[in-house]
Amino acid sequence: MAFMKLLYLSAIDFGIQWILWGLASWLKTEKFYDLAGSSTFALIAFLAYNKYSTGHIRTKIQTTAILLWAIRLGFYLFSRVLKEGHDRRFKDAKEDPSVFFVYWTLQGVWVIVTLLPSLLMVMQRRQPPLSALDWLGWLMWLVGFITEVVADYQKSQFRSNPANAGKFINTGLWSISRHPNYFGEILLWCGLFTSASSTFTNWEYLTILSPMFLTYLITQMSGVPPLEKYGLQKWGLLPEYRAYLKNTPVLVPYL
Repeated sequence: MAFMKLLYLSAIDFGIQWILWGLASWLKTEKFYDLAGSSTFALIAFLAYNKYSTGHIRTKIQTTAILLWAIRLGFYLFSRVLKEGHDRRFKDAKEDPSVFFVYWTLQGVWVIVTLLPSLLMVMQRRQPPLSALDWLGWLMWLVGFITEVVADYQKSQFRSNPANAGKFINTGLWSISRHPNYFGEILLWCGLFTSASSTFTNWEYLTILSPMFLTYLITQMSGVPPLEKYGLQKWGLLPEYRAYLKNTPVLVPYL
C-alpha cells in the first residue's frame, strides 16, 4: 500500500519536473529551476498529509516544518536568481535540452528521496505518542533551519555591499564554516529523519539512506565541490583566501 502511494507522489514529482523542463528548454532559462524544486517539496508534502495522514500532531508538525523550509528557500533562491540575472550552474546546460533534462530529473530524485522518511511517517496509521526522539529531531531541524536562514542572510547582505564586490565572505557564520548554509541543510533533514523514525518498525529505518544521499549530493556533487572549485579559480592566489581555506572547516563548524 505504501509503495503505491509513493509511486503516485513520485509520478506527480517527476511529472512536474519534466513538464517544466520542456518549458525551461524552450525558453532557455534556468530562472525558475530552484523555485520549481522548492514548490514541488511543498506540494508533495501537502498532498501526502492531506491525502494519507491521520491528522496526528506529529504529522502536522513534520509537514509544517517541510512547508516552512520549502517556502523560505524557494523565495530566497528565486529572488537571488532574479537579482543576479542568471545561475552559473546552468550556463551551458540550458543550451542543450538533453543535458538540461538530466538536471531536472535529478531534481525530481532529490525531492522524493529527501522526503521519503517524512512521507512514510505521515502515511503511518499507527502513531505512537510523541517521544524524546520526536523533540530531538525537531530541535535538530530548528537549529539547522536557523543556521541556513542566517547564513543566507549574511551572504546576501555581504554581496549587497558595493565595498565587497569581488571579495569572498569570511564573517559571521562563514568564519566558522565555509558552507554553513549546507551544514544547516544537512542538519535539518537529519532532524526530520530522526523525528520520523519514532514511528518506524522494520524496513523503514533503511530510509536513513535519505539524509545520507542528501549529504553525498551536497558534499560530493552539486553543492560544495563546484563552489570550492569556483573559489580556488577566483581567489586561489590570494594569501588571505589560502589562510581561510586552511583555518576554516569545509562544513561542520569547529570540526
